[in-house]
Amino acid sequence: MQASLTDLTRVFARIGILSFGGPAAQIALMHRELVDERKWLTEEEFLRGLSFCMMLPGPEAMQLATWAGWKQRGTAGGLIAGLLFVLPGAAVVLALAMIYASFGSVPLVRALFEGVQAAVIVIVFEALLRVARRALTRRSHALIAFAAFLGLFALNLPFPVIILAAGLWGALTATGATTEASPPPPNMIRTTLRSAALWGAIWLAPLALLALLEGGLFTQIGVFFSQLAVVTFGGAYAVLAWMTQAVVQEKGWLSLPQMIDGLGLAETTPGPLILVTEFVGYLAAHRDGGLLWGVAGALVALWATFAPCFLWIFAGAPWIDRLAHAPRLSAALSGITAAVVGVIANLGLWFAAHVLFDRVGLWEAGPLRLLHPDWASLDPVALLLALAAALFLLRLRLPLPLVLALCAGASAAVAWL
Repeated sequence: MQASLTDLTRVFARIGILSFGGPAAQIALMHRELVDERKWLTEEEFLRGLSFCMMLPGPEAMQLATWAGWKQRGTAGGLIAGLLFVLPGAAVVLALAMIYASFGSVPLVRALFEGVQAAVIVIVFEALLRVARRALTRRSHALIAFAAFLGLFALNLPFPVIILAAGLWGALTATGATTEASPPPPNMIRTTLRSAALWGAIWLAPLALLALLEGGLFTQIGVFFSQLAVVTFGGAYAVLAWMTQAVVQEKGWLSLPQMIDGLGLAETTPGPLILVTEFVGYLAAHRDGGLLWGVAGALVALWATFAPCFLWIFAGAPWIDRLAHAPRLSAALSGITAAVVGVIANLGLWFAAHVLFDRVGLWEAGPLRLLHPDWASLDPVALLLALAAALFLLRLRLPLPLVLALCAGASAAVAWL
């Protein structure tokens, strides 16, 4: 059944507004709306599209929405679905970033965000458990995850190297029968090349113009988040540690507490978690030029983060039906997904150390670089809030916005007392 553009707009506007809870909840919402209720997609089509989007860099839920819109109404449908999935959350994150930049230093507001930071520790480890259950189905996958964790946590290897190595190992060790698809028709290849050239130009041309006209902070924001968009395999959690290290330690755009606060804010809004890049872009530019610069920085970060998603979908969507004949590609995806478990584990420990301890150093010996928290600087309030968040989320299964509100309120109450 094919949808009209009006129906498509109405349905994806609702999905965009209600898409809280991360990619798992967002994908489940789209499945209910598009497969169960409206029959716009069959179960097989939905799962094939989801598998394709998981192979791509970038937010898989947003790209699944774009693909579903493309499947119904071509490029126009894909643009409508993808934009409506992102724009409601982007508007909320921009408003929250403005409020945060203006009032984040007020003691009461600071205490609220300290409660959010404690809850973020548990949110990341919950994501770790969820991804591990899905990804570590074989012993080799567990070994890949452990190697990825060691590479990041102990050896400080670059994130792209970890992802590429995991995908290469998965492809080289693929087992099972292989089937070969018939060669693609020439017109399909030409269409793909035209789409890639068009959407590649739409993505990169504004950034090139920005580099010529400005060549400063905005260009740096555009280049950095464009690079991030190419290597964001496995969802936002997989790349957050690398992004945090870059924007905090290397570029100095944000402090670590600000970065963790941004993640907490992105968790409470609709849309993909990678909208935290908009928060980073706003604060990085706001520091140098105030409100208008902040808005410009947020827009540049949004463009660099999400414009590539339309390139991947519009160039690659016609090839989805051929994925069943590419076992090595599927095995590479499995290797990358396994590595993501180790990446998220590294992120969780890194966040926990910096939230629970006031002083965190590095112990170095040869190629080893290990976090070394000062145990005398343990924050008992942050520890109790993290334990409470674990109880609320993992045991009582309370909704995430409620847990964040409870932790923020408890932190503010302790600060007030």
